Amino acid sequence: MTALRLTPPLLIGGRRAGLMIERNLYVYRRTWLVIVSGFFEPLFYLLGIGFGLGALVGAVTGPGGQEISYQLFVAPALLAASSMNGAISESTFNVFFKLNYQKTYDAILSTPMSVGDIALGEIGWALIRGGLYSVGFLAVMALLGLVVSPWVILAFPAALLVGFAFAAVGMAATSFMRTWQDFDLIQLVILPLFLFSATFYPIETYPEALRIFVQLTPLYQGVDLIRSLTIGAISPILLFHVAYLVGMGLLGLAVTSRRLDKLLLK
Repeated sequence: MTALRLTPPLLIGGRRAGLMIERNLYVYRRTWLVIVSGFFEPLFYLLGIGFGLGALVGAVTGPGGQEISYQLFVAPALLAASSMNGAISESTFNVFFKLNYQKTYDAILSTPMSVGDIALGEIGWALIRGGLYSVGFLAVMALLGLVVSPWVILAFPAALLVGFAFAAVGMAATSFMRTWQDFDLIQLVILPLFLFSATFYPIETYPEALRIFVQLTPLYQGVDLIRSLTIGAISPILLFHVAYLVGMGLLGLAVTSRRLDKLLLK
């Protein structure tokens, strides 16, 4: 039985994980404004920086060396950041409260559900929240005339992939947190990722040593993937971005399952 609980839930199907998602839907049906509010921050960045500052910047160099408007350069990056923020918000603070104060997972484990089901269900819900932000942001991009390639249809699953990677790693990191103050460490990572992952300016502006480091960070993978799809700059490097994010998500999922097993079944 222990070996089964330690198995990454994706490998055993996680058939009951959907019940965790259903529970979250019931919880949020009266507090849906909490979810909706997270959509507006990247939207304000797009309007304030993309269109405000963008009027002074003009065209910039995008993936594949294409000259694109600054608004089109920034919008896909903010889509990736929006998916990351939605997934991180759901998989960190809320999970910590359920794990250490509400004792939600202790009660759930008195049912036939396993820690693998809990991990997959919570990450799935975080993915749904990030996906909602992505859908809304893509709709805004369409209304603002920032859809220029049919490849943009793949930007949504790419954003979901970004959400999956960050939700899994975020929940894994949360399982090591002991106090609320520990979450400052997560913000210490998320904020630089948001600012320096070629979100607001081309990666070529960095010194070469720093550029290589940035290109290995997780949000940059999502930014470059979604930006390339949005403008139709398809290249083999996109496969590396996908593999990176999938591996990151699976690793986070495995760590989460094992950590929950240690914390809840000790």
